[in-house]
Amino acid sequence: MADSSTTLNRSSGPPKTKVAPWNDPKVRGFFFQVVLLVALLWFCWWLFANTTANLERQKIASGFDFLGTTAGFGIIQTPIDYSETSTYGRAFMVGLINTLIVSVIGCVVATVLGFLIGVARLSHNWLVSRLAAVYIEIFRNIPLLLQIFFWYFVVLRLLPHPRDSLRPFSDVYINVRGIFTPNPVPLDGFSVVVIAFVVAVVAIVFLRRWATRRQESTGQTFPVFWTSVGLLVLLPLIGAAVTGFPMTWEYPKATRFSISGGFTIYPELAAMVMALSVYTASFIAEIVRAGILAVSHGQTEAAHSLGLRNGPTLRLVIIPQAMRVIIPPLTSQYLNLTKNSSLSAAIAYPELVSVFAGTVLNQTGQAIEVIGITMLVYATISLSISAGMNIYNKKMALVER
Repeated sequence: MADSSTTLNRSSGPPKTKVAPWNDPKVRGFFFQVVLLVALLWFCWWLFANTTANLERQKIASGFDFLGTTAGFGIIQTPIDYSETSTYGRAFMVGLINTLIVSVIGCVVATVLGFLIGVARLSHNWLVSRLAAVYIEIFRNIPLLLQIFFWYFVVLRLLPHPRDSLRPFSDVYINVRGIFTPNPVPLDGFSVVVIAFVVAVVAIVFLRRWATRRQESTGQTFPVFWTSVGLLVLLPLIGAAVTGFPMTWEYPKATRFSISGGFTIYPELAAMVMALSVYTASFIAEIVRAGILAVSHGQTEAAHSLGLRNGPTLRLVIIPQAMRVIIPPLTSQYLNLTKNSSLSAAIAYPELVSVFAGTVLNQTGQAIEVIGITMLVYATISLSISAGMNIYNKKMALVER
């Protein structure tokens, strides 16, 4: 009986000593968090009250009613209907869409160019490898703003005047005011072509999944790329043929001093796309090179031992494994490109900062509202890009069996 009580006392351990609240780490941590939260709330309230008092003292109106007021200024590139009689809210939408246009096109072009340059950087061909290295070292070490000025003032502004336009094709005009091409105009029944295109995209998604499962189970590959190209071309073409090709073309016409009609690519947009793409591609190329080098060389040797050539080895073995290393820094480059599009104001491209945080702010004086909305838009775009890339990164991550 004595032995069991001795064993019980030993197992229970020494008695716990009572700790003072100010010496308890949990209590101290909770106390300081509450103090920090109260101080933060007080600072926000003081900032709001001080700003409101200053606005009232200077008789500056606050609120968002100005978005429904007539803008009274024109914009050169309007992807949606807009005129000088439109509202400031409409001008905001034009700037937002123009920002998304240059960002999306820039990300796509920079990704393709960056992957090509990154793979070329590792080429066994001495000339190709050195040319890729020269491209990377030149364009990533020149400030982006200078590259924007180069493409706009040195390249595009030196194109001929409209009456001396370059004509690589009969209905294409290239001059200092932009690139003018035929503009497709949809007619009744064109929705069938759009539906056929959507069906083709959905079919490609299922085809890709089926080809992946087939390769994992049998080891046999399927020409997904060329089949996808065929679906994207043939299905809309069949839909157009069934509905009698419901589309016409508006061709540009040359006058004495200008080009009218057609579809116009303005030099400001072209300069921004080229500058953002070339600059960001130099960083993406190094990211791709690092990702490929992170894959063990034994993977290449194993693929060659199975009879795969260099091209399929890179596409089917190396790149899928390298993507786990490439995606996180690639996300940062997409975010940088999107935020760098705000430099478009330097060459008067009508994106969000130039139109809304520039012209609208100067005319209305609603600095807090305009800057707040602009910051919120950029934060939303950046968070959306991060969320999408995180989903893709999680999909590409290794899954243990």
